[in-house]
Amino acid sequence: MMSPGKPTVKIVNLGRVAYHSALQIQQQYIRQHFDSSSQTPNTLLLCEHDPVYTTGIRRAPYPAKEEQRLKDLGAEFFRTNRGGLITFHGPGQMVCYPILNLGCFKKSVRWYVHKLEETVITMCAKFGIKASTSPDTGVWVGNNKICAIGIHCGRYITSHGLGLNCNTDMSWFDHIVPCGIKGKGVTSLNQELGRDVTIEEAAPVLLQAFSEQFNCTLCKADFLQNQ
Repeated sequence: MMSPGKPTVKIVNLGRVAYHSALQIQQQYIRQHFDSSSQTPNTLLLCEHDPVYTTGIRRAPYPAKEEQRLKDLGAEFFRTNRGGLITFHGPGQMVCYPILNLGCFKKSVRWYVHKLEETVITMCAKFGIKASTSPDTGVWVGNNKICAIGIHCGRYITSHGLGLNCNTDMSWFDHIVPCGIKGKGVTSLNQELGRDVTIEEAAPVLLQAFSEQFNCTLCKADFLQNQ
């Protein structure tokens, strides 16, 4: 049931998808927001990636020598227009790309990032994990980051989003300084709960928390082909 006055956000589950494909898909949904003839839904893309390291737009470009070193590990490497520094995406990590018009919610990027953090904190609480924010963007359990957040926002249309470690192989993070933050580590739902927590188990809990924090109605939708 859709609630009057609440924005509707469509959930599109892309499954396992290559990172470059996810970038293209995000652009399809972004273009819809700028097409006046399109009935543009706010959309949350859920997916999982093959091993890939990505960097954001903050500070100096990542050195080519370091890029090759990471590729030699068997991962892809992409430079993106999101905020933040280097991070890893791979199997067992739930990636969420909200393609939202903030005009339907609140025209504030700071508010939006805060709400993404609160969504993950709420989800962790539902699992019995005490998570929090810190001066560094993302969601933390103690000094270990459980969820990285890096977004882009142009004309109040959001893209990129968050990567939540469920049962990720955490050894991929050993080869980088995640998000450029020295002296802190990373963690996952697996590590915190001492059991296997799949994306399939975590996704409904995250979506419930998202609907609470963004005060929206969620509904499932199919991927829009060839938009």
